[in-house]
Formats: sequence, C-alpha cells, structure tokens
Amino acid sequence: MVKGGFIVGQKQSAEKPSVQELIQKSSGKKQKKIIEKMIPIILLLIASVSVLTTFGIVGTLIVETVIFFKEIKITDFLFGTQWYPFANTEQLFGILPLIAGTLKVTAIAVVVAVPFGIASAIFLSEYASDKTRRIIKPILEVLAGVPTIVYGFFALTFVTPLLQQFIPDLKIFNALSPGIVVGVMVLPMIASLSEDAMSSVPNSIREGALAMGSTKLEVALKVVLPAALSGITASVVLAVSRAIGETMIVSLAGGSTPKFDLNVTDSIQTMTAYIVQVSSGDAGYGTTIYYSIYAVGFTLFLFTLLMNYLAHVISKKYREEY
Repeated sequence: MVKGGFIVGQKQSAEKPSVQELIQKSSGKKQKKIIEKMIPIILLLIASVSVLTTFGIVGTLIVETVIFFKEIKITDFLFGTQWYPFANTEQLFGILPLIAGTLKVTAIAVVVAVPFGIASAIFLSEYASDKTRRIIKPILEVLAGVPTIVYGFFALTFVTPLLQQFIPDLKIFNALSPGIVVGVMVLPMIASLSEDAMSSVPNSIREGALAMGSTKLEVALKVVLPAALSGITASVVLAVSRAIGETMIVSLAGGSTPKFDLNVTDSIQTMTAYIVQVSSGDAGYGTTIYYSIYAVGFTLFLFTLLMNYLAHVISKKYREEY
C-alpha cells in the first residue's frame, strides 16, 4: 500500500508543473505576443522604404525640373527640334532630338528582341526536352547578368565594324549598332518571362487541341500563345522600358549628336546619354544645363511610367479574356 501510494503520489507530482515552470510559460507567451505585434510593424517599415525612396526620387525630379522651367519655356522644351545646351551664343533645349534618338534605339531593339525572344520561349516551352531546357534557359539568363558597359564596348568594337562591311556609310557612332545590342541584352527578359507564362498554360488545353488533330506548331501558335498572351505582353513592355532606360550601351556606341530625323546610320544622342554627358562634369552646379538633366530625367521617368501602366492595362485585359 505504501509502495503503491508512493508511486501514485510520485506520478501526480510529476504531472503537475511547478510554480517556476508556470511563470516561465507565462513570460514566454507574453514574449511571443510582443513579437507577433512587432513583426507587422517591422515589415511595414521595410516595405515603406521602397515607397519613400520612390517619393523622394520623384519629388527631387519635380523640384529641380520646376527650377529649369523657370528659365526655359516648357513649349520650347517639348516641341523644340534643336538641342544645343552647350552653344556659345544661344542655348537651345528642344528635347525632340533626344526623344528621337531614344526611340530609334528602342525600335531597333524591339525588332531584334521580340521575335527572337518569343521564338526562344516557344522552343523552350513546347519543343525542348527537360534536359535541353535546363541547359539553354540558364545560358539565356546569363546574358541578363552581363554588365551593360561590356555590351557597349562589344557594340563599338565588334558590331559596328561588322555592320560597316555591309553598310559602308555607317558611322563609328550610330543608332543601328547599339539598337541591335540593346535588343540582345533585353532578349533574355522576353524569353524567360514568356516561357514562364507559356509553361503555366494547363497541359489539358494542349492535349485537347492535339486530340482534335492540331499539329504541335498549331498548338503552340494558336492555343498556347494566345492563352499566355498576358504574360508575353507584359514581358515585351518591360523589355521596352528597359531599352528606353539603357545608358551605357548608347553612351559608348551611339555618340553625342542629337538629331531629329529617322537616320539610323549617323551619330545620335539619347536622353540617358545626355544625362551621362552632363553628369560627368560638363556643366557647373546651378546652371541651366545642370537643371536640364532633371527635366530630361523627368521626361524619361514619364516614358517608363507610361510603359509600365500600359503593361498593366494590357495584362489585365487579356487576363480577363483568357
């Protein structure tokens, strides 16, 4: 009996927690509650960094741009066809030549990147085996990691001399060479994002089309491609935004001659190339030329903002349809 009672008492004492254990558990619960309350605040502060940075950048651009337009008429800036900020007599700040140079490079880049990028995505998604896809896709994505200054020297020292063999009138600095290289640079973005969009299309759709007698090419072009059009369109617009904002390639291989024409064989100057030129020390602080880089930068910001909004609208439209 004593033995049994001793055993029962020992079990009961083992099951009941001591006062110290209860205090530790209570304090541990309080710490967890404090941490749970702190985590959302910490995450909100971290998320606010990017938002506040964006507001800071936009605010700086607006303030400095307003100072520029106090000295230069906004109509002369927006509709002027001559850009001579370093002229000794009369400075001219018509941004249309810079916009023309930017759009020429971007258009050439789109012509190069879009067909090759989408074709690569179709091959990787519909034709390549898993082993081939694991080899080719990382190689394509490596191109996106090459520094743009390397692309710039590649355009200047290799692509331009190569093109001069076929186009004798091509100048050392031109729009064609950097446009092609910018297209090569943004091609992995289109290929990778488009392949992801096409791979997300359910296999049941492919199998249904094949069961109705469609060929593999017809399935890729008439079924999978329209179904993934939302992601493909978004990838193209993002690539265009990247091409518009490219700096080093056009600065090294495009030249610094702003011209308002459609000629792609002569020297040009883009908006980003002008910002690089002035930022390198060609203008003193507080001068009209100095504030002009903010006006050009704000114009470039509006271009990229418009492209991103366009990507959002198009993606939303086709996502609803499919």
